[in-house]
Formats: sequence, structure tokens, C-alpha cells
Amino acid sequence: MLNSQHMTSDLSQLGFLLFVSALVAMLSRRLHLPYTVGLVLAGMGLYSAHVYLKWHLSKELIFSVFLPPLVFEAALFIHWKDFKRDLPVVGLLASVGVVLAAAVTAAGMTYGLDWDWGSAIVFGVLIAATDPVSVIATFKEAQVPARLRLLIGAESLLNDGTAAVAFVAVLGILGGAHQDAWVVAGTLFMTTVGGVVVGGVVAAALMVLAGRTPDYLLEITFTTLAAYGSFFIAEHFRLSGVLATLTAGLVVGNFRSSDLITRAGRQALEPFWEYAAFVANSLIFLLIGAQEAQQHFKNLWAPVVLAIVLVTLGRAVAIYPLCAVFAGSRLRVPVRQQHVLFWGGLRGALALALALALPPDLPRHDDVVTLTFAVVAFSVFVQGLSITPLLRRLKLIEPGPPG
Repeated sequence: MLNSQHMTSDLSQLGFLLFVSALVAMLSRRLHLPYTVGLVLAGMGLYSAHVYLKWHLSKELIFSVFLPPLVFEAALFIHWKDFKRDLPVVGLLASVGVVLAAAVTAAGMTYGLDWDWGSAIVFGVLIAATDPVSVIATFKEAQVPARLRLLIGAESLLNDGTAAVAFVAVLGILGGAHQDAWVVAGTLFMTTVGGVVVGGVVAAALMVLAGRTPDYLLEITFTTLAAYGSFFIAEHFRLSGVLATLTAGLVVGNFRSSDLITRAGRQALEPFWEYAAFVANSLIFLLIGAQEAQQHFKNLWAPVVLAIVLVTLGRAVAIYPLCAVFAGSRLRVPVRQQHVLFWGGLRGALALALALALPPDLPRHDDVVTLTFAVVAFSVFVQGLSITPLLRRLKLIEPGPPG
């Protein structure tokens, strides 16, 4: 009986939060406001109004519930041919770029705030994970160049995967494990490649099963299993769940145009996963807003400002010099698009999940968590609100409000 009441209470709160999300979506569109900004404001409003929320952000909630559908949906609609063509660019940005961004942030926190190197590196790595959800939503409405959408979407997905892998490796080193450099490199390689292999195998197997049924509902069910199954299997074997789900999304997206899936299944796939991503985004940004309202930044204003400056500088170092590598090739990224890649590198769900997963005995644990929330708040409000004006100024979209 108690379990039934508990479940009913959870479902009631889910319904309430979805109702709030729908109202925010309608109001945000009418006000030409980024949806994620409206959600965070709504979440802060709910906390200020003393509305009791049973759900709270945690590493488990973000990883187990929200992250798989968000990563899968984003990867699902990336065209493999275009992704393969620009893989050298996004691969370099999401690997060397993450290292450069993390190094700039870590060095600045060490020399600017006298942090120990361990805490500074952990913060640098976790905050290097970008989450341009609101930017991608703006891109869909504003009809920006297709290649720019691909670059920022694919780079953010790979960026999330490499940042998560590096985060685990850094914590392992700080905990006294894998001290040998070759062992660390081997572990990183196995975690990355293993995640890709698991995602590919799980998705391919499930899509073969999907091809044996004419029922489009079963086909959608198999794609859902591919998203969550690849993630959980990879995490169970200590591989990269993010990269596994990313690979699964690419595989399913590639199967989407084949005859293995019925016409009804192909037609249902896009709206189903767009709705799944909408629900995940809505809930996670509402909860981010509620938790942002509980943070006390005023007592740490100097570290907050420095952290924002360092993270922004790190992103610039990760984008401009690495894009210059391709300046004389067919993969050249126009300078205007580099500006969008730089400013569109928002921080969000994954950075918060990693911060909330930190061991309590880590030096400066509370400071790392608070500064992560501060950087996310800056990303959502300052970068999120200014990305559309930037696109207009760079003449990447037509003047006037989108939509």
C-alpha cells in the first residue's frame, strides 16, 4: 500500500512538472525566449514559492533517466555521411579541445585561487563537458546552416563522452589507482573503444530484431532498449555509457532509412524521440532551476567570476587554434561559425552530474559543486539569451525573431 501511494505521488508530481513545462514552452515561444532559460526561471520560481519537489538532481537521476534519451535523440538525426566527413574536426575539438579547456581552467584555479592541483583538474575536466541543448533548439527554429548544426551537435556529444571518461580517470588517479601513465592511457582507450563497441553491437542486434516484426510499436520499443540498454551495459562493465548511447543513436539513425524498419516505424521514430528529449530536457532544467535557487553565490563572488572567465577562456583556446589546423583544407570552419562554436559551448546536465558524483572527501568538494552551478547559470542565462542575437549579428540567420 505504501509503495502504491509512493508511486502515485511520484506520478502526480511528474504530471505537475510536465504541465509547468508545457506552460513555460508556450510562454517562451510567445516571448521569443530560449526554452531552457524559461525552464530554469520556472524552477527557481517553484523553489521560491516553496513548492515541494520530491525529485532532486543527482548523478544517478541524470545518468539513469535523463542522459540516455538526450544523447540518443541528438545522435539519431546526425547523418552518418556528414558526420564521417567532419569527424576529424569534431574529433579534434572533443579530444584535444577538452584537454586544452580543462588545462586552462585547472591552471587558472591553481594559480589564481591557490587550489590544490587535484581539485583544480577535477573541476577543469568536468566543466569542459558542454551541453548546447538550448542552442540546438534555437538552431532548429532559426534554420542556421546545416553544417554548423552538425558541428556543434556532434562536437558536444563527443565532448561529453571524452569529458566523462577523463573525469573517471582523474578520480582514479587521485584515489591512488592507475598511477602508471601507460596503464592510464590503456584504460582510457578501452573505456572509449569499449563504449563504442557496446553501443554498436547492442543497437545492431536490436535493430535486426526490429526488422523481424511489422509492428511499429515494437520497433520503437527496440530503439528505446537500444538507448537505455547500451548505456547501462557499458556502465556495468565500466565503459563509457555516453559513447555507447551515442554510437547506438548513430546506428539506429543509419538503419532508419533502410528497409529493416517499416514505413510506419520510420514515421513514428522522429516524433517519439523528439518528445522523449522534450520531457527529459523539461524535467532536468526545471530541477536545475530549483537547485540553482538554493545556491549561495554571493559569498563566493570572486571565485565565481574567475571560474566563469577561465571556463570561457578555456573554450576559446579549445576552438580557435584547433579550427585553424583545418584552415587550408576542405574541412575549413569559417570564422563566423567558430564564434558560434565558442559561445555556444554551454554547460549543463553532464557537468552537474559529474560534480554531484564527486566523493565527499575530495578537497574543496563544496566549492567545486557551487562553482559548477555558477558556471551553468552563466551558460543558461548569459550565453543562452545572447546566442540568437549573435547569430543575427553574424548574419547566420535572418533578422527578426525566430518562429
